[in-house]
Amino acid sequence: MVEAKAEPNLRAREKAIAEQFIGGIPWVMVIWPLVNTTVWLSLWPLVLGGTLPLWAGFLIAALNAVAAYLPSHDAQHHIIAPEGARWHWFNEFIGWYALIPLAMPLTILRVTHFEHHRHTNDPDRDPDYPMAANSLPAAMAKALVKTQPRHERYTATLERLGTPAAKAAMVHGAIAKFVNYSLLAALAWSGFVWEAILLWWLPVRIAHVYVNIYLSWAPHKPMVERGRYRETRAFRSIWGNIGSSGMQFHIIHHLYPTIPLNRHPAAFRALRPILEERGCDLGGL
Repeated sequence: MVEAKAEPNLRAREKAIAEQFIGGIPWVMVIWPLVNTTVWLSLWPLVLGGTLPLWAGFLIAALNAVAAYLPSHDAQHHIIAPEGARWHWFNEFIGWYALIPLAMPLTILRVTHFEHHRHTNDPDRDPDYPMAANSLPAAMAKALVKTQPRHERYTATLERLGTPAAKAAMVHGAIAKFVNYSLLAALAWSGFVWEAILLWWLPVRIAHVYVNIYLSWAPHKPMVERGRYRETRAFRSIWGNIGSSGMQFHIIHHLYPTIPLNRHPAAFRALRPILEERGCDLGGL
């Protein structure tokens, strides 16, 4: 009886702490994509016009592509402005604008990401499950395979769901691929084949591997646990919180998806005593 009473009390304490970090506009996640995508777009006239050397453009483009996903992640969860709010259109704009360097529609990521939350670590229904691996080298190999067109788990997830949102996402995905491939082909045809490869095609592949490693594999490995306090974990990255895209505290996101990414470290510190009491895997943080 004491344990039964203690559980609701613990949950209430947890919820009260988490709610302190929810709400308001996360300006970091707004400014981030506005700067990141704008810098990526500016690389094209700078490199094509000879102002910036191609090798430097490639390095910057790779960083832009790696940094492109996370602001859209907050937009996927309607964190910047909730559904039904007057400024929700701005949430959608940020989500779409952030993803331009990745040539990926917000709608595909939102539908499949929500499915990941519903079925985390489920071999049949989690779109991220193909990243299950016991070691970093194995995860890197799986990330490389996952970027290949014939191994696109997201498309299979959308087809399985068959909802209006999933069908719309498939249309958006087809349009995005057509535009991306058309622009790459036009650049190559115009004599800018290396610019097309090094400013867009290769940075996207690098970003896909990075995102799959740090957002799919590292926070969930070995991807066998199920349940609210077991399906993800905290971990210590040799690259720090910024180098791991904030994923050291990914457990916070799965517990409370509407806490903005930039508030995860503070939320983790505040919730840590309760997470320890829950027996969560905190990875030494």
